[in-house]
This record gives sequence, C-alpha cells and structure tokens, in this order.
Amino acid sequence: MNSSIAIKIMLGLFTAVTIFHFCIILKIIPYEITWGGRLKNDTEMYVFESLSILINSILIVTLLIKGNYLKQIFSLRIVNTILWVFLFLFGLNTIGNLFANTNFEKLFAGLTLASSILIWIILKAKNSEHTTIYKR
Repeated sequence: MNSSIAIKIMLGLFTAVTIFHFCIILKIIPYEITWGGRLKNDTEMYVFESLSILINSILIVTLLIKGNYLKQIFSLRIVNTILWVFLFLFGLNTIGNLFANTNFEKLFAGLTLASSILIWIILKAKNSEHTTIYKR
C-alpha cells in the first residue's frame, strides 16, 4: 500500500470518527459506551468529546497537509513530528482500548491499531511520493 492510499483511508476513518464524537455530544449515541465507560456526567462528556474532536481535527489537518490537499502551513518536519506523536498515541490507545470496561470500546482497538499501521506507512514513504502524486 502506498502513502496516498493510506492518507485517503485515514481521512475517511477520522472524518467518520469525528462525526461519531459529534453524535455523542448531540446525545444520539450514549456517552456511557465511550471513554472506557468511565464518564460520570454530561459535563465530563462535553469536555472529553470536545477534546477528542479537537485532536481528531488536528490529525485531519495534518493529513491534508501531508497529502498536499491543503497548503503547507507548517514545515514537513512539523507535520511528520505530529504524525509520530499520533503513532505513539494510537499505540498506547490500542492497549487502553483492549482493557476498556465496555465491549464497544474494546472494538476500537482494531481502529487504533489500523491507524498506527497506516501512519507508519505514511511516515515511511519517500517525501517525493507526496509531491508527485498530488501536484495540481
């Protein structure tokens, strides 16, 4: 798999994940099944879900820059550093999801593991691959 496909998959996945978090804020999906079943009230839910949407948005913008869908507002070094941080966080999150209190949350271990693998593919690609594929 090349990095352009990995970027497209990640953008699709994390757009869906962001919509999922908005559904929790809108109470379409109960927050009791998220965050390992540890949220106690609406206030905690709003804080955690808002933080999650912010973090997912940072990842989406970073991927859009890496794939040359957005103007490069940060250096490639900063973009890659952000992706390395996400790779580390997804690795930790995979372990955390495996030990969650709810089975629903445990299912997300697969998503975070897949995200780790996809980010690895993106980071290991040659920089020229991004500039030649998406040049407009």
